[in-house]
Amino acid sequence: QLELVESGGGLVQPGGSLRLSCAASGFTLDGHAIGWFRQAPGQEREGVSCLSSSSGNTYYVDSVKGRFTISRDNAKNTMYLQMNSLKPEDTAVYYCAAAPYNVHAMCELHSVDYWGKGTLVTVSS
Repeated sequence: QLELVESGGGLVQPGGSLRLSCAASGFTLDGHAIGWFRQAPGQEREGVSCLSSSSGNTYYVDSVKGRFTISRDNAKNTMYLQMNSLKPEDTAVYYCAAAPYNVHAMCELHSVDYWGKGTLVTVSS
């Protein structure tokens, strides 16, 4: 069974940090671009950050540049999103994704083959 499972979401105060993890099973992340998306209530899903299969190209949406970092550990078949200096507007359900495409197609055109089920991140005092 092909599956992506997120973990690490929760409640954090403004200015705090969280690290999201996403473990793949049934397929290997090696050879796939990976990405994180989010969807806030009443809003469309947006691409937050994507990383190419070679880890040579990255994409970050403007609102998270300098605060979020995407990474991957192919040996563990896992991807991560380190989120620092969190703001209330970062509150959303975060989804991990994988696809055999480039970061532009994945993050901006939402060309995705595999989706996780999501983990809720709430930034509030």
